[in-house]
Amino acid sequence: MATDPNAKGRSQLFKNKGKDSDEMRRRRTEEVVELRKNKREEHVRKRRNVPAQDSTDSEDNEKPTNQSLQTIVENATSAEPTVQLSAIQAARKLLSSDRNPPIDDLISSGILPILVQCLLKDDNPSLQFEAAWALTNIASGTSAQTQAVVNAGAVPLFLRLLHSQHQNVCEQAVWALGNIIGDGPQCRDYVINLGAVKPLLAFINPNIPLAFLRNVAWVIVNLCRNKEPPPPAETIQELLPALCQLIHHTDINILVDTVWALSYLTDGGNEQIQMVIESAVVPFLVPLLSHPDVKLQTAALRAVGNIVTGTDEQTQQVLSCDALSHFPALLTHPKEKINKEAVWFLSNITAGNQSQVQAVIDANLIPLIIHHLVRGDFQTQKEAAWAISNLTISGRKEQVAYVVEQGVIPPFCNLLNVKDTQVVNVVLDGINNILKMAGDEVDAITQMIEECGGLDKIESLQNHENEDIYKLAFEIIDHYFSADVEEDPSLLPQTSCQGYQFDPNAEIPSQGFKF
Repeated sequence: MATDPNAKGRSQLFKNKGKDSDEMRRRRTEEVVELRKNKREEHVRKRRNVPAQDSTDSEDNEKPTNQSLQTIVENATSAEPTVQLSAIQAARKLLSSDRNPPIDDLISSGILPILVQCLLKDDNPSLQFEAAWALTNIASGTSAQTQAVVNAGAVPLFLRLLHSQHQNVCEQAVWALGNIIGDGPQCRDYVINLGAVKPLLAFINPNIPLAFLRNVAWVIVNLCRNKEPPPPAETIQELLPALCQLIHHTDINILVDTVWALSYLTDGGNEQIQMVIESAVVPFLVPLLSHPDVKLQTAALRAVGNIVTGTDEQTQQVLSCDALSHFPALLTHPKEKINKEAVWFLSNITAGNQSQVQAVIDANLIPLIIHHLVRGDFQTQKEAAWAISNLTISGRKEQVAYVVEQGVIPPFCNLLNVKDTQVVNVVLDGINNILKMAGDEVDAITQMIEECGGLDKIESLQNHENEDIYKLAFEIIDHYFSADVEEDPSLLPQTSCQGYQFDPNAEIPSQGFKF
């Protein structure tokens, strides 16, 4: 929300359709975002195999079993502990295959209830561990496979195992719960409602082994993801102190998961953004924008970027941590995804109040935004177009004039012939705003537009299929490019008492004049 009292009126004056700060600021909901849709994103939700050395079958635990599935199921109910353990291990080995584990076959065999019952065998922690591992791998599959584990009653027993005296059993239960929580908001909230958060967070202590803590951090990420619906507010309040603690950890894997968790929370709307701000984590989050690890840098950029989609006051919390000082490097980063996200971040700053717009100018970031407006990658150009267009709404006359002086008009006009309707609309809006704010300089602006071929593009947009675009194009031509031109008297037809006299030798079109 703009703090400038005149901002609303100004935005309605300068835009074809009035836009407020909420509309100008953009969360990542309108399109698929590559930063989220990568291999790590899928991997982080569910994991399958526990390291081999953790197995109770240390001699040949990686060798596939020769037992038939029917034999495995029969032996899994044996009253002889060694026979039963061997069968459960055999089932786990089948499920530990990296390629196409026979999860559905195991479910169909009826072994699920047997595995769940094995979780109760406190006198046989090896059996508990192997059964938990097998169930973890089943829960790492499709939603239907995960749901089969839930329906078999495994979750309350996994929660019970969080209190086991055997660390490998505890850790396997954590892993299993992470797979279930990561399946989606329904499973997540089911596990939360059974009271999982408090015992999970209890594992964050100085005595926990690093590998175990990494698993706990991963489960926290899964607790924070999904925003339809988001996690309960009470759960977020429980998780934030843990995240504030983990953000100081030295392990990169834990740091990356911690920051992604914060990014998911800040993607849930202004109330959740405020909760994160009030946790006092932002001053420790912003410096990670310059961390040498690209994965951590990426997560941090997304997290702070989500915060600046909020109100001006929330945005200022990030700017007050000297966030903009990190952006010259981010805007010249060798990875295009970082460039794109950095410009997206700045487009939300230029949607703020005039002091925030000035902060972007003072940080000398406008030339870098214009550079991305010029360069080849279209998605980054699109973000740059938003950044400039938002500035023409939020900025005062001198700020808009500065952007024009930096040479924004030609690359801005070049985007008028792209196929993306949204980009054309955003650019046309920006040009219209610049012209309306130009005052005495309007002739110089129109000349710039004409000289770079922008006028031809705007004229052609009067025939665009999109109503907003052709109306705005017509409005721009009508207001700024259709002034009466002084005509050469010698070219006018001669007049007489009978009216205008045309040259009788003039060539007449074969089909006559058309009006």
